[in-house]
Amino acid sequence: MSYTPISRAAMEEGYTSIPTSHSVGSVPAAVVEESQAPKTNLQVFPPGNSGSSYQAPGVPYGEDIQTTNTWSGYFNISSYQPYFNVDTDIVFDRLIYAVYPMGGFYMKIDSNPDMYGPVWISTTLVFILSALGNCAAYLMSNGSKTDTAWNFDVNYVNWAACAIYGYLLSVPAAFYFLLRYFGSNAGLVKLWCLWGYSLFLFIPTALLLVIPVEILRWIIILFAGTASAYFIGLNLKPYTNGQHDLFLWILCASVLQFLLAIFIKVFFFA
Repeated sequence: MSYTPISRAAMEEGYTSIPTSHSVGSVPAAVVEESQAPKTNLQVFPPGNSGSSYQAPGVPYGEDIQTTNTWSGYFNISSYQPYFNVDTDIVFDRLIYAVYPMGGFYMKIDSNPDMYGPVWISTTLVFILSALGNCAAYLMSNGSKTDTAWNFDVNYVNWAACAIYGYLLSVPAAFYFLLRYFGSNAGLVKLWCLWGYSLFLFIPTALLLVIPVEILRWIIILFAGTASAYFIGLNLKPYTNGQHDLFLWILCASVLQFLLAIFIKVFFFA
Protein backbone atom coordinates (compact mmCIF):
# COMPACT_ATOMS: atom_id res chain seq x y z
CA MET A 1 0.00 0.00 0.00
CA SER A 2 1.44 3.38 -1.05
CA TYR A 3 1.60 6.44 1.26
CA THR A 4 0.98 9.89 -0.13
CA PRO A 5 2.35 12.72 2.03
CA ILE A 6 0.03 15.64 2.79
CA SER A 7 1.44 19.13 3.00
CA ARG A 8 0.93 21.30 6.08
CA ALA A 9 -0.97 23.93 4.09
CA ALA A 10 -3.41 21.31 2.88
CA MET A 11 -3.97 20.09 6.42
CA GLU A 12 -4.65 23.63 7.71
CA GLU A 13 -7.00 24.26 4.79
CA GLY A 14 -8.86 21.03 5.55
CA TYR A 15 -9.21 21.85 9.21
CA THR A 16 -10.48 25.34 8.66
CA SER A 17 -13.05 24.14 6.20
CA ILE A 18 -14.81 22.10 8.84
CA PRO A 19 -17.78 24.04 10.24
CA THR A 20 -17.17 24.30 13.98
CA SER A 21 -20.87 24.57 14.73
CA HIS A 22 -21.48 21.04 13.41
CA SER A 23 -18.37 19.27 14.68
CA VAL A 24 -18.84 16.70 17.41
CA GLY A 25 -18.28 18.09 20.93
CA SER A 26 -17.78 21.68 19.81
CA VAL A 27 -19.25 24.65 21.62
CA PRO A 28 -20.01 27.76 19.59
CA ALA A 29 -18.11 30.82 20.77
CA ALA A 30 -20.11 33.51 22.48
CA VAL A 31 -19.68 36.66 20.47
CA VAL A 32 -20.50 39.87 22.27
CA GLU A 33 -20.93 43.07 20.39
CA GLU A 34 -18.54 45.83 21.38
CA SER A 35 -21.40 48.15 22.26
CA GLN A 36 -22.96 45.49 24.53
CA ALA A 37 -19.75 44.44 26.31
CA PRO A 38 -19.57 45.60 29.92
CA LYS A 39 -16.89 48.19 30.50
CA THR A 40 -14.81 47.72 33.60
CA ASN A 41 -12.12 49.81 35.13
CA LEU A 42 -9.80 48.11 37.59
CA GLN A 43 -8.50 51.46 38.77
CA VAL A 44 -11.84 52.34 40.37
CA PHE A 45 -12.59 50.95 43.82
CA PRO A 46 -15.04 49.41 44.39
CA PRO A 47 -15.82 48.08 40.89
CA GLY A 48 -19.53 48.71 41.34
CA ASN A 49 -18.89 52.42 41.77
CA SER A 50 -17.19 53.21 38.48
CA GLY A 51 -19.38 56.18 37.72
CA SER A 52 -17.78 58.52 40.23
CA SER A 53 -15.26 58.56 43.01
CA TYR A 54 -17.91 58.93 45.68
CA GLN A 55 -21.55 58.02 46.18
CA ALA A 56 -23.52 59.31 49.10
CA PRO A 57 -25.73 56.95 51.10
CA GLY A 58 -29.06 56.53 49.42
CA VAL A 59 -27.60 56.20 45.93
CA PRO A 60 -28.03 52.48 45.16
CA TYR A 61 -25.33 50.33 43.62
CA GLY A 62 -27.90 47.95 42.26
CA GLU A 63 -31.61 47.33 42.04
CA ASP A 64 -31.72 45.21 45.18
CA ILE A 65 -30.29 47.89 47.49
CA GLN A 66 -32.56 49.87 49.76
CA THR A 67 -32.14 53.63 49.85
CA THR A 68 -31.93 55.70 52.98
CA ASN A 69 -35.12 57.56 52.05
CA THR A 70 -36.94 54.91 54.05
CA TRP A 71 -36.27 53.61 57.54
CA SER A 72 -35.21 50.26 56.13
CA GLY A 73 -32.32 51.96 54.35
CA TYR A 74 -30.76 53.12 57.60
CA PHE A 75 -30.54 49.51 58.79
CA ASN A 76 -29.12 48.26 55.51
CA ILE A 77 -25.36 47.72 55.39
CA SER A 78 -25.31 48.60 51.70
CA SER A 79 -26.42 52.14 52.52
CA TYR A 80 -23.13 52.74 54.34
CA GLN A 81 -20.95 51.10 51.70
CA PRO A 82 -19.96 54.43 50.06
CA TYR A 83 -18.22 55.51 53.26
CA PHE A 84 -15.80 52.60 52.92
CA ASN A 85 -14.96 53.13 49.24
CA VAL A 86 -11.28 53.89 49.83
CA ASP A 87 -8.18 51.92 49.01
CA THR A 88 -4.83 51.62 50.77
CA ASP A 89 -3.22 54.53 48.93
CA ILE A 90 -5.97 56.96 49.92
CA VAL A 91 -5.91 55.92 53.58
CA PHE A 92 -2.10 56.05 53.71
CA ASP A 93 -2.08 59.52 52.17
CA ARG A 94 -4.56 60.75 54.78
CA LEU A 95 -2.54 59.20 57.59
CA ILE A 96 0.51 61.15 56.45
CA TYR A 97 -1.47 64.39 56.56
CA ALA A 98 -2.70 63.45 60.04
CA VAL A 99 0.85 62.91 61.33
CA TYR A 100 2.05 66.20 59.84
CA PRO A 101 -0.59 68.66 61.08
CA MET A 102 -0.73 70.87 58.03
CA GLY A 103 -3.71 72.50 56.35
CA GLY A 104 -5.63 71.00 53.47
CA PHE A 105 -6.82 67.80 55.11
CA TYR A 106 -10.43 69.00 55.01
CA MET A 107 -10.09 69.38 51.22
CA LYS A 108 -8.93 65.78 50.88
CA ILE A 109 -12.04 64.45 52.61
CA ASP A 110 -14.45 67.02 51.19
CA SER A 111 -15.64 64.91 48.24
CA ASN A 112 -15.01 61.48 49.76
CA PRO A 113 -15.10 61.28 53.58
CA ASP A 114 -14.49 57.73 54.74
CA MET A 115 -15.25 55.85 57.92
CA TYR A 116 -12.80 53.02 57.30
CA GLY A 117 -9.86 55.04 58.63
CA PRO A 118 -11.57 56.28 61.81
CA VAL A 119 -12.90 52.81 62.68
CA TRP A 120 -9.51 51.18 62.11
CA ILE A 121 -7.58 53.92 63.96
CA SER A 122 -9.88 54.04 67.00
CA THR A 123 -9.98 50.27 67.37
CA THR A 124 -6.21 50.00 67.08
CA LEU A 125 -5.76 52.78 69.62
CA VAL A 126 -8.05 51.00 72.12
CA PHE A 127 -5.94 47.83 72.08
CA ILE A 128 -2.67 49.78 71.99
CA LEU A 129 -3.60 51.78 75.09
CA SER A 130 -4.82 48.74 77.02
CA ALA A 131 -1.76 46.64 76.21
CA LEU A 132 0.97 49.26 76.46
CA GLY A 133 -0.63 50.84 79.51
CA ASN A 134 -0.15 47.60 81.41
CA CYS A 135 3.34 47.23 79.98
CA ALA A 136 4.29 50.73 81.12
CA ALA A 137 2.89 50.06 84.59
CA TYR A 138 5.01 46.92 84.84
CA LEU A 139 8.18 48.74 83.76
CA MET A 140 7.59 51.56 86.23
CA SER A 141 6.90 49.17 89.12
CA ASN A 142 9.95 47.08 88.24
CA GLY A 143 12.12 50.16 87.93
CA SER A 144 11.11 51.48 91.34
CA LYS A 145 11.90 48.06 92.85
CA THR A 146 8.83 47.95 95.03
CA ASP A 147 7.72 44.82 96.82
CA THR A 148 4.16 45.21 95.50
CA ALA A 149 3.14 42.45 93.12
CA TRP A 150 2.13 43.62 89.65
CA ASN A 151 -1.10 42.33 88.07
CA PHE A 152 -2.43 42.79 84.55
CA ASP A 153 -5.39 45.17 84.65
CA VAL A 154 -7.92 43.90 82.10
CA ASN A 155 -10.19 46.86 82.85
CA TYR A 156 -7.89 48.99 80.70
CA VAL A 157 -9.69 47.58 77.67
CA ASN A 158 -13.08 48.75 78.93
CA TRP A 159 -11.81 52.18 79.89
CA ALA A 160 -9.98 52.65 76.61
CA ALA A 161 -13.01 51.59 74.56
CA CYS A 162 -15.38 53.88 76.47
CA ALA A 163 -13.00 56.85 76.27
CA ILE A 164 -11.93 56.56 72.62
CA TYR A 165 -15.25 55.46 71.09
CA GLY A 166 -17.24 57.85 73.25
CA TYR A 167 -14.99 60.77 72.38
CA LEU A 168 -14.99 59.96 68.66
CA LEU A 169 -18.77 59.66 68.46
CA SER A 170 -19.95 62.42 70.79
CA VAL A 171 -17.54 65.32 70.23
CA PRO A 172 -17.83 65.51 66.41
CA ALA A 173 -21.62 65.09 66.69
CA ALA A 174 -21.83 67.96 69.19
CA PHE A 175 -19.78 70.25 66.97
CA TYR A 176 -21.84 69.23 63.97
CA PHE A 177 -25.05 70.53 65.55
CA LEU A 178 -23.20 73.59 66.79
CA LEU A 179 -21.79 74.45 63.37
CA ARG A 180 -25.13 73.82 61.70
CA TYR A 181 -26.77 76.14 64.19
CA PHE A 182 -24.42 78.94 63.09
CA GLY A 183 -25.13 78.23 59.42
CA SER A 184 -22.03 76.24 58.54
CA ASN A 185 -22.12 73.56 55.84
CA ALA A 186 -20.13 71.02 57.85
CA GLY A 187 -21.16 67.40 57.39
CA LEU A 188 -21.37 64.89 60.21
CA VAL A 189 -19.40 62.19 58.39
CA LYS A 190 -16.72 64.74 57.47
CA LEU A 191 -16.30 65.67 61.13
CA TRP A 192 -16.17 62.01 62.18
CA CYS A 193 -13.54 61.44 59.51
CA LEU A 194 -11.52 64.48 60.65
CA TRP A 195 -11.56 63.52 64.33
CA GLY A 196 -10.90 59.87 63.54
CA TYR A 197 -7.72 60.59 61.63
CA SER A 198 -6.61 63.05 64.31
CA LEU A 199 -6.37 60.10 66.74
CA PHE A 200 -3.73 58.35 64.64
CA LEU A 201 -0.96 60.48 66.14
CA PHE A 202 -1.65 58.90 69.53
CA ILE A 203 -0.75 55.41 68.25
CA PRO A 204 3.00 56.05 67.77
CA THR A 205 2.86 58.29 70.84
CA ALA A 206 1.64 55.36 72.96
CA LEU A 207 4.60 53.30 71.76
CA LEU A 208 6.98 55.99 73.04
CA LEU A 209 5.16 56.36 76.36
CA VAL A 210 6.34 52.88 77.36
CA ILE A 211 9.76 54.40 78.11
CA PRO A 212 10.04 54.35 81.93
CA VAL A 213 11.21 57.98 82.21
CA GLU A 214 8.48 60.21 83.59
CA ILE A 215 9.80 63.58 82.38
CA LEU A 216 10.31 62.17 78.89
CA ARG A 217 6.75 60.84 78.89
CA TRP A 218 5.35 64.27 79.67
CA ILE A 219 7.40 65.90 76.92
CA ILE A 220 6.15 63.32 74.40
CA ILE A 221 2.48 63.60 75.34
CA LEU A 222 2.55 67.42 75.46
CA PHE A 223 4.07 67.53 71.99
CA ALA A 224 1.57 64.99 70.60
CA GLY A 225 -1.38 66.74 72.24
CA THR A 226 -0.34 70.12 70.87
CA ALA A 227 0.15 68.75 67.35
CA SER A 228 -3.19 66.94 67.37
CA ALA A 229 -5.03 69.97 68.78
CA TYR A 230 -3.46 72.19 66.13
CA PHE A 231 -4.56 69.71 63.45
CA ILE A 232 -8.17 69.88 64.66
CA GLY A 233 -8.27 73.66 64.91
CA LEU A 234 -6.58 74.21 61.55
CA ASN A 235 -8.98 71.96 59.66
CA LEU A 236 -12.09 73.22 61.46
CA LYS A 237 -11.30 76.84 60.67
CA PRO A 238 -12.62 76.71 57.05
CA TYR A 239 -16.06 75.72 58.37
CA THR A 240 -16.41 78.96 60.31
CA ASN A 241 -17.12 80.94 57.10
CA GLY A 242 -15.44 83.96 58.64
CA GLN A 243 -17.78 84.10 61.63
CA HIS A 244 -15.88 85.37 64.65
CA ASP A 245 -18.37 83.76 67.04
CA LEU A 246 -17.20 80.32 65.94
CA PHE A 247 -13.49 80.89 66.59
CA LEU A 248 -14.07 80.43 70.31
CA TRP A 249 -15.72 77.07 69.67
CA ILE A 250 -12.85 76.02 67.40
CA LEU A 251 -10.51 76.84 70.25
CA CYS A 252 -12.66 74.67 72.55
CA ALA A 253 -12.35 71.78 70.09
CA SER A 254 -8.55 72.11 70.16
CA VAL A 255 -8.56 72.22 73.96
CA LEU A 256 -10.68 69.05 74.13
CA GLN A 257 -8.21 67.29 71.86
CA PHE A 258 -5.34 68.39 74.08
CA LEU A 259 -7.21 67.23 77.20
CA LEU A 260 -7.66 63.81 75.59
CA ALA A 261 -3.88 63.55 75.30
CA ILE A 262 -3.50 64.45 79.00
CA PHE A 263 -6.13 61.86 79.90
CA ILE A 264 -4.23 59.17 77.99
CA LYS A 265 -1.03 60.00 79.86
CA VAL A 266 -2.57 60.26 83.33
CA PHE A 267 -4.88 57.25 83.15
CA PHE A 268 -2.91 54.71 81.10
CA PHE A 269 0.72 55.76 81.60
CA ALA A 270 0.77 57.13 85.14
